Amino acid sequence: MEADDLNAPLGQSKKKSRLPKLPVAAPQMLAAALGMVGLVVVLWAAFVNDPLGGEPTAVVATKPAGATPETANSDGKEHTIHVGEKGSTGDPAAAKAAEPPPGSKTVTIIDGATGTSKDVVIPGGAGEKPGAQAPAAAQKLLEISRHGAIPKIGADGSKPYAVYARPRALPASLKDLPRIAIVINGLGISASGTAEAFDKLPGPVTFALTPYATDVKKLAEHARAAEHEVLLQTPMEPFDYPDNDPGPQTLLTSVTSEQNIDRLQWLMSRFQGYVGIVSYMGARFTASEQALSPVLNETAKRGLIFVDNGSSTRSVASQIAGSQNLPFAKTDIVLDAVPTAIEIDRALGRLEMIAREGGSAVGMATAQPGTIARIAEWAGKIEKRGFVLVPISMVAIKAKSS
Repeated sequence: MEADDLNAPLGQSKKKSRLPKLPVAAPQMLAAALGMVGLVVVLWAAFVNDPLGGEPTAVVATKPAGATPETANSDGKEHTIHVGEKGSTGDPAAAKAAEPPPGSKTVTIIDGATGTSKDVVIPGGAGEKPGAQAPAAAQKLLEISRHGAIPKIGADGSKPYAVYARPRALPASLKDLPRIAIVINGLGISASGTAEAFDKLPGPVTFALTPYATDVKKLAEHARAAEHEVLLQTPMEPFDYPDNDPGPQTLLTSVTSEQNIDRLQWLMSRFQGYVGIVSYMGARFTASEQALSPVLNETAKRGLIFVDNGSSTRSVASQIAGSQNLPFAKTDIVLDAVPTAIEIDRALGRLEMIAREGGSAVGMATAQPGTIARIAEWAGKIEKRGFVLVPISMVAIKAKSS
C-alpha cells in the first residue's frame, strides 16, 4: 500500500478510470452509415434488373382457363401481379384475365386531384355504330390553323354541330314530354369520375371534355362511339382571376379580341368531334359584351353551338347569340353546387319543375363518382316521371336578339 492511500477518503480511489475515447465522433459515424446505405441502393439499382421494383404488388392464386376449383392451384404456386402493370405476368391464365373486355377502350388520364396517371377502361362494343368515331364527313369540316385542325362549315353548308349531333329518335309516346339535357363537365380530369360517367350514364347525357386531358382525342372518339354528344370545355375569366385560374389559354377581358380568337383556336385544336363549346367559369368574361362578342362570332362562323354554364346572372351570351344566329343553350341549374346526395336529388327535382313549366331545361354537373351515381339513378326513372332525356343539341335554340 502506498503512503498516500492512508490519506485518501474512505470508499474513494485516488485514481479515476476514464472511458476509452472513440477515434471518430458520433455524428461522423452516423453520416458514414447513411453513406453506406445510399451506396447499397445505388449498387442495387445499377446491377439488379428489376424494372418493376418499388411498384405495389398483390399475391393472388391463379388458375388456367377452364380449371375447376379442385384443380385450380394444382401447381401449388402463387403468382405475384404488379398493380398497374401492362403486359404479361408470365402466367397465361393471369394475362388473359387481366385483358380488358372485348370492345372496350383504354384511355390514360392524369388525375387532377393527385397528379397520378391511370388507365381507364371504357366499356364499348354493344352500343357502337360503324363509323361513329370518325365519319367520312368530318374531313370536309376541318380547317388547318397554326395550332392544328379546327372546325369549319363545309363547302356544302354542313355544320359540325349537325354532323356530330346524336339526336334521339323519339317515339310518339315521348315526343310531347318536357325535355331535359344534362351536361357533365370536366371529363378527363378525374380518372374515377370519367370511368364512372362512361360506365353508368346513358347516351343522351352530354359530355364536356377538358382540353387539358391526356388522350383527350381518344376520349372524344370513345364518347361519340358510345352515343354521347361532346362539348369543348372553354376556360373563361372569372371575377377573381388570377386567384381562381381556369387554366392555360384562358379567354380574358384584358387582352385583344385577336388574342382571344387565337387562344380559342388553340383550344379548338385539342380534339375534334364536338357539337359546340361550353364556358368554364367565365363570370367576368360572359358579362363583357366587348370581350364575348368576337368569341361567339367565331363560334357561329365555325358551325358550333354555345352553352352558357350559368355562372353569372349578368351574362350577355343570350343576346349576342341571337344577333349572331348562333344556336344557344343556357344552364338552368348546377346540380352538384352542394355535392351531397340529398342536395343533388333536390336540384334534379327543381330541374324537372323548370322543364315542366318551360318545355325544356338544362342541368350541369361535374364528373365526380357521387354525382354520377345520383344522376344515373335519376335517369333510369325519368320517363316514368313524365320527362325525356335528350342531348344538348335537342334543346339548343337560335336565340332572338334583344
